[in-house]
Formats: sequence, structure tokens, C-alpha cells
Amino acid sequence: MARAPLQVLVLPYRRNSHGGCEYAVFHCAGSTLWQFVAGGAEDAEAPLAAAIREAAEEAGIPSGRNWITLDAMATVPRTAFPSATHWPADLLVVPEYAFAVAADGLILTLSPEHTEVRWLPFDAAGALLTWDSNRVALWELNERLTTRSSSLKP
Repeated sequence: MARAPLQVLVLPYRRNSHGGCEYAVFHCAGSTLWQFVAGGAEDAEAPLAAAIREAAEEAGIPSGRNWITLDAMATVPRTAFPSATHWPADLLVVPEYAFAVAADGLILTLSPEHTEVRWLPFDAAGALLTWDSNRVALWELNERLTTRSSSLKP
């Protein structure tokens, strides 16, 4: 399958025993980077379908969980994808779509892409994350889960 010029970001979250929210932040193998699950679409795969597949591949999150499509979007420079030589030459940035998935009761299973996962409250997760796009998506999700809309709470 060919990698499509589309990036997804997946934020696993859960409620702790005190009713607060925690977010799973992943350490990338072979680097100092901390981020949420991230990956690309394959061929004509839609963003949500890519997010569901990436969550399963990188963290063992089964399909059928509760998903939230976040409004947060970013772009990633084409140079972050050196193997995507099949993309048009004038494509300079790739859109990144963010999604959140309820992971209450799950034990996450790491792929070889990650060496560690930490469940952290909002402030600690935000301080650990490497990328601004991850922090923006985290902020939006935290707002949705804690202050904005009780209809989104699991």
C-alpha cells in the first residue's frame, strides 16, 4: 500500500479513580520524542479509518471504542516523510487530523515504534509532549472532557 499525504494523531484518554482525565503519551523508539499515536493514511483511507488502524497497530486499541473527532488540525512538512517520493512535487505540507479514543479499562500494547507509554494528567502530558500540534489537540480534548460539553463525557 502507498502512503497517502495525510497524517493522523490519536489521543488515548481515560478517567482515573477520582474522575479526572489521563492521557497516554508515547516515547518514540530511537529518539527523545514524546507524542501521541501518529501515522499516515494508506491509499484512499479516510482520516478516521487511518486513526483506528494506527491506534490498533501502535497501542493495541481495538476498534469499536468511543471516538471523538477533534477540531484541532495542523500541517506537517513534506520533509518529515522522506519515503513518500510518489507524492506530487508541489505538495509541501501534509494535513494532520486529530482524534481521541476512550481507553478506559485497556492495557495498551506497544508496537516497536514506541518504548514507553505514560498515563498523565493534562499539565504533565502537555509538558512532556514534543510537538505543538500534540499540545493543541490535548488542550482541545481536555476542554471537551472537563469543561465544555458533558455530552462528550463517556
